[in-house]
Amino acid sequence: MIIRSASFITSSSKISQCPPPSIPEYAFIGRSNVGKSSLLNMLVNRKGLAKISGSPGKTQTINHFLINEDWYLVDLPGYGYARVSHKMREQWNRLFTSYITVRENLVSLFVLIDARHEPMSVDLAFMEKLALGNVPFARVFTKSDKISSLERDRNIDLHNRTMLQRWETLPPTFITSAIKGSGRDEILNYISETMIFFTRENDLTI
Repeated sequence: MIIRSASFITSSSKISQCPPPSIPEYAFIGRSNVGKSSLLNMLVNRKGLAKISGSPGKTQTINHFLINEDWYLVDLPGYGYARVSHKMREQWNRLFTSYITVRENLVSLFVLIDARHEPMSVDLAFMEKLALGNVPFARVFTKSDKISSLERDRNIDLHNRTMLQRWETLPPTFITSAIKGSGRDEILNYISETMIFFTRENDLTI
């Protein structure tokens, strides 16, 4: 997929404010400070599209970006640790929970995981919640350039073995680096491939 255009559309603090669900949508989510904004900017080749902050919990709304005039890239609030109040975290949790369960044009949710760390219970529990809710998702390991290839492979293998203790199969998986641009083509190709099925099922022309 070639990214020809990318533009911010709207920020929504509740589902009713989101754009009409008329075109395919791909959302990105992860623990706070997992490198989500950097990854999104790398995917669309626009440095300032998603705002990068050194403070966890920067994304507080559902942010829609229109890509190539035919699909939405969606930046969701992070889960897990953030320097915000418990009340705010609960509001974020309700927001993205309602989003992933009712947004009918959501083709896939990309769950971002920091490749530098061994499996964390918050990530495992979140993905299990998605599976139980029949939400299609893929794993995206971020910051792979921050560690050696040996450490990266060891951590990812541990993630796989941990998940396979409870899962029959693993979800689609991508290994990325926002600095080196690795994983970009694989994710964009995956979006292109799955978008075709969405448009066929909904009798759309893109």
